Amino acid sequence: MTLIVNEPQVEYGFIGKLTDLKYTYRADIRDRNALELNFRRKFDALNRVNLSDAEFARLRDEIVTPDVFTASKNLRQKNTFIREDGTPLQYTLVDIKDWCKNEYEVINQLRINTKDTNHRYDVILLINGIPVVQIELKTLQISPRRAMQQIVDYKNDPGNGYNNSLLCFMQLFIVSNRSDTYYFSNNKNQHFAFNADEQFLPVYKWAREDNSKVDNLYDFTEIFLAKCTLGEMISRYMVLVESEQKLMVMRPYQIYAVKAIVNCIQQNRGNGYIWHTTGSGKTLTSFKASTLLKDNPDVEKCLFVVDRKDLDRQTREEFNKFQEGSVEENTNTDTLVRRMLSESYADKVIVTTIQKLGLALDPSHRKNYKEQLKSLAGKRMVFIFDECHRSQFGENHKAIKEFFPNAQLFGFTGTPIFEDNATYKKIDGQQASYLTTEEVFQKLLHAYTITHAIEDENVLRFHIDYFKSQGEYEQRLDKTYTKQAIVEAISDKHSAATQSRKFNAVFATESINDAIAYYNLFKDAQLKKAALYDDFYPLNIACVFSPPAEGNQDVKQLQDDLLQEKADNEVAPEEKKLALKTIINDYNKQYGTNHTITEFDQYYQDVQQRIKDHKYTNADYPHANKIDILIVVDMLLTGFDSKYLNTLYVDKNLKYHGLIQAFSRTNRILNASKPYGHILDFRNQHDAVDDAIALFSGENTSKAKEIWLVDAAPVVIGKYEEAVTKLNQFMQSRGLATKPEEVNNLKGDIARAEFITYFKEIQRYKTQLDQYTDLKEAEQEKIESLLPNEDLRSFKGAYLETAKRLKEKQDKGGEDTDADVQELDFEFVLFASAVVDYDYIMGLIAKYTSAKPSKQKMTQEQLIDLLSSSANLMNARDDIAAYIKSLEVGKSLSESEIREGFEKFIEEKSAQELAIIAQKYGLAIKPLKTFVENTVERMIFDGEQLSDLLAPLELGWKDRAKKESAIMEDLMPQLRKLAQGGEIAGLSAYE
Repeated sequence: MTLIVNEPQVEYGFIGKLTDLKYTYRADIRDRNALELNFRRKFDALNRVNLSDAEFARLRDEIVTPDVFTASKNLRQKNTFIREDGTPLQYTLVDIKDWCKNEYEVINQLRINTKDTNHRYDVILLINGIPVVQIELKTLQISPRRAMQQIVDYKNDPGNGYNNSLLCFMQLFIVSNRSDTYYFSNNKNQHFAFNADEQFLPVYKWAREDNSKVDNLYDFTEIFLAKCTLGEMISRYMVLVESEQKLMVMRPYQIYAVKAIVNCIQQNRGNGYIWHTTGSGKTLTSFKASTLLKDNPDVEKCLFVVDRKDLDRQTREEFNKFQEGSVEENTNTDTLVRRMLSESYADKVIVTTIQKLGLALDPSHRKNYKEQLKSLAGKRMVFIFDECHRSQFGENHKAIKEFFPNAQLFGFTGTPIFEDNATYKKIDGQQASYLTTEEVFQKLLHAYTITHAIEDENVLRFHIDYFKSQGEYEQRLDKTYTKQAIVEAISDKHSAATQSRKFNAVFATESINDAIAYYNLFKDAQLKKAALYDDFYPLNIACVFSPPAEGNQDVKQLQDDLLQEKADNEVAPEEKKLALKTIINDYNKQYGTNHTITEFDQYYQDVQQRIKDHKYTNADYPHANKIDILIVVDMLLTGFDSKYLNTLYVDKNLKYHGLIQAFSRTNRILNASKPYGHILDFRNQHDAVDDAIALFSGENTSKAKEIWLVDAAPVVIGKYEEAVTKLNQFMQSRGLATKPEEVNNLKGDIARAEFITYFKEIQRYKTQLDQYTDLKEAEQEKIESLLPNEDLRSFKGAYLETAKRLKEKQDKGGEDTDADVQELDFEFVLFASAVVDYDYIMGLIAKYTSAKPSKQKMTQEQLIDLLSSSANLMNARDDIAAYIKSLEVGKSLSESEIREGFEKFIEEKSAQELAIIAQKYGLAIKPLKTFVENTVERMIFDGEQLSDLLAPLELGWKDRAKKESAIMEDLMPQLRKLAQGGEIAGLSAYE
């Protein structure tokens, strides 16, 4: 017999654990007044004052702010308050010198009653009376994600406690159902939401130093919530990002790395390196390490060293994002030397390139910088190298060690150099051997490998499709394919690989000549298709490679890490220049830009930005402005991040760290619509992939392939079949056939919730299979036979209709809502189509009206079915469906006429609905229409305007209150529809 534990029991067990950790339990603090009184006592004691009632009220009003970023800054610094007699009081809210010395208390079931909300918070931790951590607890049956959603809903409510009480100082949220525990930082609402694309809050699990997870609530409490640990977490390991006005909390592996570096320096224990995989946030880790070193009086300077100009700019921008003005630009070596010699605190941390540092230490340089830097030679210097395997194995490393004998060197790398992948030799007497990361940096301080990151879902797994030709272009004897075959394969597979171009791709080629050849082949292929097919939708193809340097220092510096491009440009440089000029001219015509080869860096930056701009929907940023495929040689295969890049096409020999770096461009986490990073390899590099996985998997080599690579298609098809079978069994158990139209006959919310759970699994596997580009014909037929596309689309419509109803009940909440409904996570993003958007539907309707009934490709029913199957149009589909039914078939309308007609249709429908409501409640139509228009225009519900609307009815207060509720219940659907998914402040009071 299973013991059922309810939420209050979980809560009191948790509080008991906190009291064991010497937190003081304050059962007396249950409302705003008690919370403020407690804070007042703590404030007076800490700052050795005795504020009068009026002074405290004024202080409270000064520090309480709806801006969580401002509140967070005030929590961490000294502030000034002017007392009644005009004297300034320098105060802190907590002991910021020693956070362990603050008082730690725990409260529960706090209610902050405001005009609009009556929220109750499970457990809150106070530091010196300030609420800094909120814990929301659920029972084992309910996912912690529902607790996350609850916090988001609380924060989105107008007038919530986070805006107008001491809760504005909340720093961290913790959610747990005892077996799964997560933590995440508070933020402003724009940084704090489950948005339409379900790009979730950055939520983390705690882990031990060996990266093993701490899931259990009580284990987590013991480690994370120990008083001094929590104080350290808030004071040292949260970062306030000035440029974005955003709070970031560090992940466990980042904290362990920072501690390892700081301890190594404090104890003067030589050098070390951090192995943290690509995509794990190394810049934040190094920023935090360098800022903590800023306050170490024993360290003269901390130089963060990168090895390319673009990374120099990128890293400097990242550092300054974390703390405005923390790093100045080093425009040249003169500036670097001046800043190294400066005694200003602002110049203690410097970001520079290895090339500038090399020039500064070059004894043959005409400016003799080395002589100027002599005063620093014996000082304790710290050098932190980003991606240290690239540039630290040559003369620069030797020069730094010789000139700064007391320096400590630390390297960050996602792909260390071991003996197997070493290319740089050291020569000791007559014996030569390969140089490894460990030899250069002495010891590994902390490891967080790609294996750890995939298991933690911090990066995605890979799906590798080793291309096999099936057309007329057969494989050559050397196991490569003709370029024409590869262009055709990419053209055929790109839509599937990128979920109908929702994502984009990089195409890695072997040489500059190959890149040029591929660019021209794509150009010709697309021109031919455009001539053949009226509805051809061309791919936006761009190409980037560095030009011959010819004395250009920017390009020369860029090419120091682009070895293939550097070598290629030494052969027939004029041909390369001419080809690049043509490519840039085509780019200018396509995108309306004005780039030139002489200002290559601006072109390069623009290309990168357009790749990233894929994140915007086509409605917000037309597809014509984006890049579908970028052809490269060496560029962007390291260090470039974009969540909407999901595919890498490879016609280039890759191995070891080069392979992992290139593959890792595709595996940034987004949401359920991006299940993995997709690689389409035209070189059949099975062995190279296996070797790279074995080398970089860390300690868990036996299971590495299983962790890194997604299941082969037959395995996923098997799981898909099992999911379809479970849905079939469920429908039969309810006495229904497995048909979309039977979903409406399910009785009760529990049965509907079960359908949501079963069908969501089907769609999850279908989303994965839709992006497999290597499905055999028999496999495609099996998928279709399990659930034909037409049935699948109808089931999606039934899912969305059912989910919409249950979501409304879930949002209203209340004790009557079934637990099965409360815990549902609908994952609408799985049902959002990259193709079926508003523009696409308007275009289809135009085609539908233009064709004669006998020539129509899509019937009215099919059109409405398609509309119903996409979550993108969930809120508008009923109106669009009604509009389609109102159209006269055969009466040809242009797309612009369709759009205008639909807008007019909506206006008329809205006017009819308002007229019915006005008549029902005896209101004049004009003031009711004005009230609705004002509410939607301002996105604020104004209760006084509603009272004014009802004033002519001359009702008593009780009757007026009833009438208000009834009118708002009828108006709510229309207001929500007109708000188009936006939040109308104050409206939730009537939900």
